[in-house]
Amino acid sequence: MTLSYASGISAVPLLGETIGANLDRTVAAFADRDALVERASGRRWTYDRFADDVDAVALGLHGLGVAKGDRVGIWSPNCAEWMLVQYATAKLGAILVNINPAYRVHELEFVLNQAGIRTLVATPAFKTSDYAAMVEEVAPRCPALADVLLIGTGGWDALLAAGRAGDRGVLAGIGAGLSADDPINIQYTSGTTGFPKGATLSHHNILNNGFFVGELCGYDEEDRVCVPVPFYHCFGMVMGNLAATSHGACVVIPAPAFDPGATLEAVAAERCTSLYGVPTMFIAMLNEPSLDGLDLSGLRTGIMAGSPCPVEVMKQVIERLGMTEVAICYGMTETSPVSTQTRAGDSLDRRVSTVGTVHPHLEVKVVDPATGVTVPRGTPGEFCTRGYSVMLGYWDEPAKTAEAIDAARWMRTGDLAVMDEHGYLTITGRIKDMVIRGGENVYPREIEEFLYTHPDIVDAQVIGVPDEKYGEELMAWVRLRDGADALTAEALREFCAGRLAHFKIPRYVHVVDEFPMTVTGKVRKVQMRAEAVDILGLGDTAADRHT
Repeated sequence: MTLSYASGISAVPLLGETIGANLDRTVAAFADRDALVERASGRRWTYDRFADDVDAVALGLHGLGVAKGDRVGIWSPNCAEWMLVQYATAKLGAILVNINPAYRVHELEFVLNQAGIRTLVATPAFKTSDYAAMVEEVAPRCPALADVLLIGTGGWDALLAAGRAGDRGVLAGIGAGLSADDPINIQYTSGTTGFPKGATLSHHNILNNGFFVGELCGYDEEDRVCVPVPFYHCFGMVMGNLAATSHGACVVIPAPAFDPGATLEAVAAERCTSLYGVPTMFIAMLNEPSLDGLDLSGLRTGIMAGSPCPVEVMKQVIERLGMTEVAICYGMTETSPVSTQTRAGDSLDRRVSTVGTVHPHLEVKVVDPATGVTVPRGTPGEFCTRGYSVMLGYWDEPAKTAEAIDAARWMRTGDLAVMDEHGYLTITGRIKDMVIRGGENVYPREIEEFLYTHPDIVDAQVIGVPDEKYGEELMAWVRLRDGADALTAEALREFCAGRLAHFKIPRYVHVVDEFPMTVTGKVRKVQMRAEAVDILGLGDTAADRHT
């Protein structure tokens, strides 16, 4: 019997340096090559110019008194300044705190105080969000907050001017006192109940994870990586920015927030070789009217991650976008984030139906959720990971850290997985999303994959809702292709009949234009379940189940 355990063997060693030192090495090797392109403004940076601006921001922050260990918040959609602040804080040893652009006053105040943010960099406004006004409202209630810098205003310009006039030798001295194991980043996990927790990550955590994501994507200085996913999350700032800069590749920012047309235009205009996105982003791009008229022949690879990747969508990404080497990555914020990844040499079947194998220098296992004992291969259980990527802990919350990371430093993910005989892993859902219908364990992911084969369904999510007879019943939320006829529950049941076990066939169907989502592209099933109770009039049943 082979157990569901695997370790990532690699001939390429881990990087033992800080993010700042790694950037300096890249600049020395590729000074004249493109480092960053911001499509919205038309601005471009070579590595040489990028390094100069990073140093200017770092020295400007240093002049304000920002020092090693201080928390610097960044609250903005994707822009060049976000990336400059990311690397500038790393050079100072300050801890960058990523603030979700969707946050409002209550959440902003919580993060500013929970992390003890000293300096906040923010965009003044974006779309309907008046960031400056919200900061002004909460600032009196945030005693640690000393400085607020609004991008594009006089304060930001003054910071840059002061930094450009500063002594670069100061940064060299600061760098000499930094360790790769120092905390460098706090990312707040998307809390579905209560307040989010701040996953605290080191240089070693995120630099290596970004580097090995890039290694497995085959990056070098010729690559141009289109990053429409948010920088505030690991997908953008680690798998995007750090993967690129650790290989001398170029980051292309297609727009401040995801726009399918702008993303595809950026890929074509900048001859991007790699494109990132969560499944819903790729679905939007595949349905973009301008797609067929664009030359995307430069695309070679990319990453689909953030939530389970539908098989049919993955196949279309390979066929219609030409991303023949596209990878699936699996991970979580607390693990920097990637734990497994498909490889370019993997068969199409493995790249569309698994999340790949263990990442270099990491360990993974699948355990019985109740006992923690590693299960045999082919047996479902909870996915756990261990290694350099596991966070230092939740900021200022040792009890919650101990709940997530055991004494042997294994991170328990809360995800259900199966490891096959060759070490490939399939994520079958969240433990908390599993539906128990009349004593049968039902995994929504299996049903969702089947629903994608319906000719009119472009996206599907399955949840459990309260039921007096069975305890829980299945409800499918679906998005339909343009022009499709209305889909009834009866019609969907007919489609499933004889192809799914009777207890896996959804009783209810709800057609939507979009799903409730986090900014990182994860579907909020907790919110869907709450809304479903109202939609179906199941309030009394739901109340009975909780008494």
